[in-house]
Amino acid sequence: MRQFAVALSFLLLVTGGVFAQGKGVDQQSQRVRGTSSDRPANNGAKQDTGTGRGIDWGGGKSRPAGLLDNPYRLAGRRDVIIKAVEEVMQDRKLVLDESASRLTEGIVISQPYRFIKGAVVSASQLGRYADVQQTLSRGWTQGRYTITVEVQAIDGVSSNVSVNAKIEGRSDGATGAEWITLPSLGRAEDEFLSALVEKVTGVTPPGHATTPGP
Repeated sequence: MRQFAVALSFLLLVTGGVFAQGKGVDQQSQRVRGTSSDRPANNGAKQDTGTGRGIDWGGGKSRPAGLLDNPYRLAGRRDVIIKAVEEVMQDRKLVLDESASRLTEGIVISQPYRFIKGAVVSASQLGRYADVQQTLSRGWTQGRYTITVEVQAIDGVSSNVSVNAKIEGRSDGATGAEWITLPSLGRAEDEFLSALVEKVTGVTPPGHATTPGP
Protein backbone atom coordinates (compact mmCIF):
# COMPACT_ATOMS: atom_id res chain seq x y z
CA MET A 1 0.00 0.00 0.00
CA ARG A 2 2.80 2.36 0.89
CA GLN A 3 4.54 1.68 -2.42
CA PHE A 4 1.30 2.38 -4.28
CA ALA A 5 0.90 5.74 -2.51
CA VAL A 6 4.46 6.74 -3.37
CA ALA A 7 3.94 5.80 -7.03
CA LEU A 8 0.67 7.76 -7.18
CA SER A 9 2.33 10.85 -5.68
CA PHE A 10 5.18 10.63 -8.24
CA LEU A 11 2.67 10.33 -11.10
CA LEU A 12 0.72 13.38 -9.95
CA LEU A 13 3.96 15.40 -9.63
CA VAL A 14 5.08 14.58 -13.17
CA THR A 15 1.64 15.29 -14.67
CA GLY A 16 1.42 18.68 -12.92
CA GLY A 17 4.84 19.70 -14.25
CA VAL A 18 3.89 18.83 -17.81
CA PHE A 19 0.62 20.76 -17.50
CA ALA A 20 2.38 23.79 -16.09
CA GLN A 21 4.99 23.72 -18.86
CA GLY A 22 2.30 23.54 -21.54
CA LYS A 23 0.45 26.46 -20.02
CA GLY A 24 3.67 28.49 -20.00
CA VAL A 25 4.18 27.87 -23.71
CA ASP A 26 0.68 29.09 -24.44
CA GLN A 27 1.27 32.33 -22.55
CA GLN A 28 4.57 32.94 -24.31
CA SER A 29 2.97 32.22 -27.65
CA GLN A 30 0.17 34.65 -26.83
CA ARG A 31 2.71 37.35 -26.00
CA VAL A 32 4.55 36.74 -29.26
CA ARG A 33 1.32 37.02 -31.23
CA GLY A 34 0.35 40.17 -29.35
CA THR A 35 3.61 41.97 -30.12
CA SER A 36 3.80 40.87 -33.75
CA SER A 37 0.31 41.57 -35.09
CA ASP A 38 -1.70 43.78 -32.72
CA ARG A 39 0.47 46.92 -33.10
CA PRO A 40 1.95 48.59 -36.20
CA ALA A 41 5.70 48.57 -36.56
CA ASN A 42 7.69 51.67 -35.79
CA ASN A 43 10.55 52.22 -38.24
CA GLY A 44 12.24 54.97 -36.27
CA ALA A 45 13.95 57.49 -38.52
CA LYS A 46 13.40 55.40 -41.63
CA GLN A 47 9.80 56.15 -42.57
CA ASP A 48 9.66 55.08 -46.22
CA THR A 49 8.70 51.45 -45.54
CA GLY A 50 6.42 49.49 -43.21
CA THR A 51 3.37 50.66 -41.35
CA GLY A 52 4.89 53.29 -39.09
CA ARG A 53 4.38 56.99 -39.88
CA GLY A 54 4.48 56.12 -43.56
CA ILE A 55 5.61 58.01 -46.64
CA ASP A 56 5.24 61.78 -46.67
CA TRP A 57 3.43 62.47 -49.96
CA GLY A 58 4.17 66.17 -50.21
CA GLY A 59 4.95 67.59 -46.81
CA GLY A 60 8.24 68.92 -48.14
CA LYS A 61 6.81 70.45 -51.31
CA SER A 62 6.53 74.22 -51.54
CA ARG A 63 3.13 75.71 -52.09
CA PRO A 64 2.48 77.90 -55.11
CA ALA A 65 3.00 81.56 -54.30
CA GLY A 66 -0.15 83.60 -53.71
CA LEU A 67 -1.02 86.95 -55.18
CA LEU A 68 1.31 89.86 -54.58
CA ASP A 69 0.39 92.54 -52.07
CA ASN A 70 -1.88 95.06 -53.75
CA PRO A 71 -1.06 97.91 -53.07
CA TYR A 72 2.59 96.96 -53.48
CA ARG A 73 5.42 99.06 -52.09
CA LEU A 74 8.13 99.79 -54.64
CA ALA A 75 11.42 101.61 -54.16
CA GLY A 76 11.63 104.50 -56.57
CA ARG A 77 10.33 107.98 -57.29
CA ARG A 78 6.75 108.29 -58.48
CA ASP A 79 7.67 109.70 -61.89
CA VAL A 80 10.09 106.82 -62.50
CA ILE A 81 7.46 104.22 -61.57
CA ILE A 82 4.81 105.91 -63.74
CA LYS A 83 7.20 105.72 -66.68
CA ALA A 84 7.71 102.01 -65.94
CA VAL A 85 3.92 101.50 -65.83
CA GLU A 86 3.62 102.98 -69.33
CA GLU A 87 6.40 100.69 -70.58
CA VAL A 88 4.77 97.60 -69.06
CA MET A 89 1.48 98.52 -70.75
CA GLN A 90 3.28 98.79 -74.04
CA ASP A 91 5.03 95.45 -73.48
CA ARG A 92 1.70 93.80 -72.72
CA LYS A 93 -0.02 95.32 -75.77
CA LEU A 94 -2.17 97.59 -73.64
CA VAL A 95 -2.96 101.01 -75.11
CA LEU A 96 -2.77 104.00 -72.79
CA ASP A 97 -6.06 105.87 -72.47
CA GLU A 98 -4.68 109.39 -72.50
CA SER A 99 -8.07 111.06 -72.01
CA ALA A 100 -8.87 109.05 -68.86
CA SER A 101 -5.36 108.92 -67.36
CA ARG A 102 -4.10 111.64 -65.03
CA LEU A 103 -0.36 111.15 -65.06
CA THR A 104 0.39 114.20 -62.90
CA GLU A 105 -1.78 112.62 -60.19
CA GLY A 106 -0.18 109.20 -60.60
CA ILE A 107 -3.19 107.56 -62.30
CA VAL A 108 -2.57 105.50 -65.44
CA ILE A 109 -5.49 103.81 -67.24
CA SER A 110 -5.43 101.51 -70.25
CA GLN A 111 -8.01 101.18 -72.96
CA PRO A 112 -10.08 97.96 -72.77
CA TYR A 113 -8.01 94.98 -73.92
CA ARG A 114 -9.84 92.04 -75.49
CA PHE A 115 -8.04 89.00 -74.15
CA ILE A 116 -10.40 86.51 -75.77
CA LYS A 117 -12.93 86.50 -78.60
CA GLY A 118 -14.67 84.06 -80.91
CA ALA A 119 -18.03 82.77 -82.07
CA VAL A 120 -18.42 81.01 -78.72
CA VAL A 121 -16.28 81.60 -75.64
CA SER A 122 -16.37 79.00 -72.89
CA ALA A 123 -16.98 79.98 -69.31
CA SER A 124 -13.63 78.40 -68.37
CA GLN A 125 -11.80 80.70 -70.79
CA LEU A 126 -13.49 83.80 -69.43
CA GLY A 127 -13.07 82.39 -65.93
CA ARG A 128 -9.31 82.77 -66.22
CA TYR A 129 -9.71 86.34 -64.98
CA ALA A 130 -13.30 86.62 -63.76
CA ASP A 131 -15.76 84.84 -61.49
CA VAL A 132 -18.47 83.55 -63.83
CA GLN A 133 -20.21 81.17 -61.41
CA GLN A 134 -23.31 83.37 -61.22
CA THR A 135 -23.56 83.77 -65.01
CA LEU A 136 -22.90 80.26 -66.35
CA SER A 137 -26.16 80.25 -68.31
CA ARG A 138 -25.03 83.07 -70.57
CA GLY A 139 -23.43 82.59 -73.95
CA TRP A 140 -20.18 84.52 -74.04
CA THR A 141 -18.45 85.69 -77.21
CA GLN A 142 -15.70 88.01 -75.93
CA GLY A 143 -13.82 89.02 -72.83
CA ARG A 144 -11.90 92.19 -72.06
CA TYR A 145 -10.30 94.03 -69.16
CA THR A 146 -9.21 97.56 -68.35
CA ILE A 147 -6.19 98.15 -66.13
CA THR A 148 -6.03 101.12 -63.77
CA VAL A 149 -2.77 101.82 -61.93
CA GLU A 150 -2.42 104.38 -59.15
CA VAL A 151 1.00 105.38 -57.87
CA GLN A 152 1.12 107.18 -54.52
CA ALA A 153 4.42 108.56 -53.25
CA ILE A 154 5.26 107.56 -49.67
CA ASP A 155 8.48 109.53 -49.45
CA GLY A 156 11.21 110.54 -51.83
CA VAL A 157 12.45 106.98 -52.36
CA SER A 158 9.38 104.71 -52.37
CA SER A 159 5.78 104.55 -53.56
CA ASN A 160 2.67 102.44 -53.14
CA VAL A 161 1.34 100.97 -56.39
CA SER A 162 -2.29 99.84 -56.68
CA VAL A 163 -3.51 97.86 -59.69
CA ASN A 164 -7.20 97.30 -60.43
CA ALA A 165 -8.78 95.47 -63.34
CA LYS A 166 -12.30 95.88 -64.68
CA ILE A 167 -13.26 92.53 -66.22
CA GLU A 168 -16.10 92.40 -68.74
CA GLY A 169 -17.72 89.63 -70.72
CA ARG A 170 -19.73 90.17 -73.87
CA SER A 171 -22.99 88.32 -74.32
CA ASP A 172 -24.72 88.38 -77.73
CA GLY A 173 -28.39 87.69 -77.23
CA ALA A 174 -31.67 88.34 -79.02
CA THR A 175 -31.67 91.92 -77.78
CA GLY A 176 -28.16 92.58 -79.07
CA ALA A 177 -24.64 92.66 -77.68
CA GLU A 178 -24.13 93.50 -74.03
CA TRP A 179 -20.94 94.00 -72.02
CA ILE A 180 -21.34 92.74 -68.45
CA THR A 181 -18.93 93.62 -65.65
CA LEU A 182 -17.76 90.51 -63.77
CA PRO A 183 -16.01 90.12 -60.40
CA SER A 184 -12.25 90.00 -60.86
CA LEU A 185 -10.27 87.04 -59.50
CA GLY A 186 -7.20 89.25 -59.11
CA ARG A 187 -5.16 87.40 -61.72
CA ALA A 188 -5.05 90.24 -64.27
CA GLU A 189 -3.93 92.64 -61.55
CA ASP A 190 -1.30 90.21 -60.27
CA GLU A 191 0.14 89.54 -63.73
CA PHE A 192 0.52 93.25 -64.43
CA LEU A 193 1.93 94.00 -60.98
CA SER A 194 4.45 91.16 -61.28
CA ALA A 195 5.63 92.52 -64.64
CA LEU A 196 5.93 96.00 -63.15
CA VAL A 197 7.98 94.78 -60.17
CA GLU A 198 10.33 93.01 -62.57
CA LYS A 199 10.59 96.13 -64.75
CA VAL A 200 11.51 98.36 -61.80
CA THR A 201 13.70 96.00 -59.76
CA GLY A 202 15.05 93.67 -62.46
CA VAL A 203 13.95 90.67 -60.37
CA THR A 204 10.90 88.46 -60.93
CA PRO A 205 8.85 88.06 -57.72
CA PRO A 206 9.19 84.55 -56.23
CA GLY A 207 6.70 82.11 -57.72
CA HIS A 208 5.71 84.46 -60.54
CA ALA A 209 6.93 83.43 -63.97
CA THR A 210 7.71 86.12 -66.51
CA THR A 211 4.76 86.63 -68.86
CA PRO A 212 5.31 88.55 -72.12
CA GLY A 213 1.77 89.84 -72.27
CA PRO A 214 -1.92 88.93 -72.36
